[in-house]
Parts: sequence; C-alpha cells; structure tokens
Amino acid sequence: MTGRPGSLGPALDPDPKPTVTDPDLSTDQAAQLGRLVDVHPEARELGERFAAAGHQLYLVGGTVRDTLLSGGGADLELVDLDFATSAHPEETQRLVRGWATAVWLTGAEFGTVSCQREEPGRATRNVEITTFRSDSYSPGSRHPEVSYGETIEGDLARRDLTVNAMAVAVPDYHFVDPFGGLRDLHTGVLRTPIDPETSFGDDPLRMVRLARFAAVLDAEAEEATAAAATRMAAELATVSAERVRDELIKLVRGRAPRRGIELLAATGLADEVLPELRELKECRDPIHRHKDVYEHTLAVIENAMALEGEEPDFVLRFAALMHDVGKPDTREIHGDGTVTFHHHDVVGARMTRRRMQQLRFDKQTTRDVTRLVEMHLRFHTYKLGWSDAAVRRYVRDAGELLDRLNALTRADVTTRNPKKAARIQRRVDELEARIAELAEQEELEAMRPPVDGNQIMSHLGIRPGPDVGRAWQYLLDQRIERGPMSEQEALAALDDWWRDREGTGA
Repeated sequence: MTGRPGSLGPALDPDPKPTVTDPDLSTDQAAQLGRLVDVHPEARELGERFAAAGHQLYLVGGTVRDTLLSGGGADLELVDLDFATSAHPEETQRLVRGWATAVWLTGAEFGTVSCQREEPGRATRNVEITTFRSDSYSPGSRHPEVSYGETIEGDLARRDLTVNAMAVAVPDYHFVDPFGGLRDLHTGVLRTPIDPETSFGDDPLRMVRLARFAAVLDAEAEEATAAAATRMAAELATVSAERVRDELIKLVRGRAPRRGIELLAATGLADEVLPELRELKECRDPIHRHKDVYEHTLAVIENAMALEGEEPDFVLRFAALMHDVGKPDTREIHGDGTVTFHHHDVVGARMTRRRMQQLRFDKQTTRDVTRLVEMHLRFHTYKLGWSDAAVRRYVRDAGELLDRLNALTRADVTTRNPKKAARIQRRVDELEARIAELAEQEELEAMRPPVDGNQIMSHLGIRPGPDVGRAWQYLLDQRIERGPMSEQEALAALDDWWRDREGTGA
C-alpha cells in the first residue's frame, strides 16, 4: 500500500474501528470515535508522522468527550483538534514542519505547539499538540509549572475531571479511559481522576471548572468532590480574576446554568466568584412577605434562556443573574408588614459594574449588562399607559439593548398567578407593537434633531463650548417629546430656548 501525500506511513483502512477497552463503550460510540478520526485527515497524517518517529499521539479533551456524549449527532467537521504526545515541543515542532502551513510557539514554554493546516478542498484546521505533562499552579499564577510526563495515563491523571480524561490514540484508534470517564459521562457524575484535594491543590480553578461542567453537561458533582471544593473554597482567592472570569462565562452560557450556580453557592465558591449570590440566598422572608429572591433569580435565568436566539446570550443571562443583587441592601420591612426594595435597580447596577470590573470583564460587556440591570424596572414605571414620548425615551435609553431589555422584562415575570403573568406579557406585547408602529412612522432608530452642532453655532452665533451641547440636548428632548421636526421648526424651538436662557441669565 502506498502512503498518502504528506504522510510518513502507509495508508490506513478507510473504515477504521477503535479498539473497545471499556465495556460501557457502545457499538455506536465506537463507530463515532472511528469517524472522529477518519473525517480528519489531519489526525491520520499527524498520527503517522509521530508513530514513524517513535512517538505516541492521542486525541484528547472536549472533542473526545463531546463525541461520546452526542453519539452520531456531533458535527465533527467543525471541531478543532487537541492532541497529547510523548514528544517534547522541540521534536513536535520538527515533526509538523512541512506539514503545517503555520506554526505558533507562544505556548511552547508550557509544552504546547499550535499549528494550522490549510489545503485545497479541506476546511482550515487548527491544531494544538501538547507534551504529556504534570501541571501545578503557583498561587495567583495564570500559567502552570510544567513537568513533562511519560505516559498518556499520567497525563490524563492530571486533568480536571474524569469526563475530560479520555483519549483516542492515532493512528491505531485505541480508546483510553483509565479513570471511568465514559461511565461518569453516562451517569452525569463529575469527579476528579485523582484525590480531589490533590487535584484542587494543584490548580484551585478546577473547583470553578467543576461548577462550569455541571452547567455545561447538566451533571452533578460527586459528593466527595463537592465536599473537597467546600473545604478548599477559600484557596480560589489565589487564582487570577481573568481565569475565574473565563470559567464563569462558560458556566453562564452552559445548557443548565442553574446547576453550576447552585454548586457555586452550596460549596462556598460563590464567596470568591460572585459573593452577591450569598446575599441573595440570605434575602429570604420566613413569613413570605416577598418571594425568595435567590430562587426567583434562577427562574429568571431559565426564562431568559427560553427567549434567546440560537446561541447562548451571555449578556442577557448574566443580566438576569445580577438583576436583583441590589435587593438585599435596599430591603425595608414597614410597619404594616409590607416589604419594599426601592431603587434596587440603581444599587444593583452599581454593584454589577463593580463586580464585573473586579473580574476584568471588557468595558462593552460591562456596560451592556450594567445597563440592563439599571433599566430592568423601567417598563413597570409606566403603569398608567405609555405616551408616544415615553416610548421614544424608552427606545432611546435602551439603544442597541432594546430587544434584550424586553426579553429581560418578560423573563422577570415569575409570579404563580397566571392572570397576572398573562397581563404583564400582554402589556409587553403592546409596547413592542407601539415601538414598531412609531419606528415605521418616524424612523425611530434615527431619532436625532434635524440640525447638528455646526448649524447650532452658526444660527446662534456662538463658539464651540458647553452651550452647543446643551442646545443639542434640548433639541433632542424636543424631538422625543414632539416627534419629528423640520429644520425650520427645530431652529424656531432653538430660538425660544436661547431667549429663555438670556432672560434668566443662564
């Protein structure tokens, strides 16, 4: 048999079957693992190259896990490939030279060589190849201290969870599962391959990853693993904010974020990640004068998920998580037994901004989430009906967040009174219809005065300065209150405003 171009070994059986080494591996999963490798010529070619050089190469990580989890439904054509190898980075670099069209060595210090393969007729494939290793993290470090390992079993032992500690050898398609990850994947259990305290001690972030995968896989942490996270939760303070943030984003975007959030709260990890959760859990009223704020928050997240598009919307979900964090600080119990949370939207927005800044979120995401928290009650302030001016102002203030704000408003309805819930949803329907009507009539999205700053200066005979901004803001307010204005009407209104200012000496 002749070798494939670019390979160092013979061509392989076009219909490979992985060796079944775990009795829980079904025939369908075995076939899917075979297809995982077979649909990627890159995996075959690399496997042949490494084998010819006397090295082992294994597909590892989420690709293997998700393929086993999804059965025949995985879109294997779209995945990037992660490998573990016995070769050290220098040897890996040599082996991919001439095969890869681009190579990056930014991770070589930590044992990882990244490369890309482009070839006519194939999708561009991103590949990471990491030497077998045994990692540990110094307190506060974002990067591991790397010790190279000798075997794939030793490498898998240092991974965070058993469901992520499975591998497929290439090019011989041998399935490796030394810690029962497939069984745990079947039963929805999360545990560490080795003693959890040892694993979490090596890298405390793994405790947050435990919660993240509870959300992503809709799985439950093993009792001993959760107990270890509870005992060691305070050690999470040594982990950089950026690493915690990245895991939190994946948790919130998971298919069952409630599971992850509840695990953070139950273990005390929330005290280091989102201490506001503890305050929400404590904001309860045994006499039931107000709803359980924590349970309400979880329900709002799930409601928001039902309203998003095809992809998880982190901004909407995180706003749902944070929308009531201002309630514990604003709760007042009055003499007649009523409970109020006046201005919890404003207080909550301030708390949200501070927390997201501490977690090093980017400015745009922080602004968007904070704005949704700040405006989440706006709809309910117009109980007596909406004037055209109120609709315009609502749209202007929401800006690009309008659809998300309306979705959050709907999601925030968790009352068990079906008539009340239907009434609120009907009012949101009416508001959206009003917005659509006004948008069609007035081009609401381009809601600007018909004159700009240069025209204002020319008409009033003034120089650049604060008065120009004040004049433009006045015209914008007039546009919102009165609707569309012609240029002549705007300049006449500007004259009236200017005379009034001169008359008052402003």
